[in-house]
Amino acid sequence: MTPNVLVFAWNRSIPGRESLSGQHFRDYSEYLGAVKSSGGIESFEAVLLEPNGSSLHGFFIIRGTTQQLDGLTSSMEWMQHMTRAILHLDGAMVTRGVNGAPLMERMGLWMKTIPQG
Repeated sequence: MTPNVLVFAWNRSIPGRESLSGQHFRDYSEYLGAVKSSGGIESFEAVLLEPNGSSLHGFFIIRGTTQQLDGLTSSMEWMQHMTRAILHLDGAMVTRGVNGAPLMERMGLWMKTIPQG
């Protein structure tokens, strides 16, 4: 499994736009399924968090090679989904990350940059 991940997260639906969020969740899941079927990503998973008082209540974690994730986020379909998301989701955001071996490499880099004193 590739250690490269892309996370698309959100806080909540903007009040009055909940039905748009529900439909887009289905559409986005179908889109990612098609991208996976065509080899454009390795896998994806949706997670809805229990009510928790924070600004994070759900996310998709998408796995793929660097090239796959670059291709995904530079596609017009991706841009269309992200544009839709910002119109009905509060706190919509996308970020990249790693796990596995690169995680320990990055943690080592972080530890080396902590000011000593």
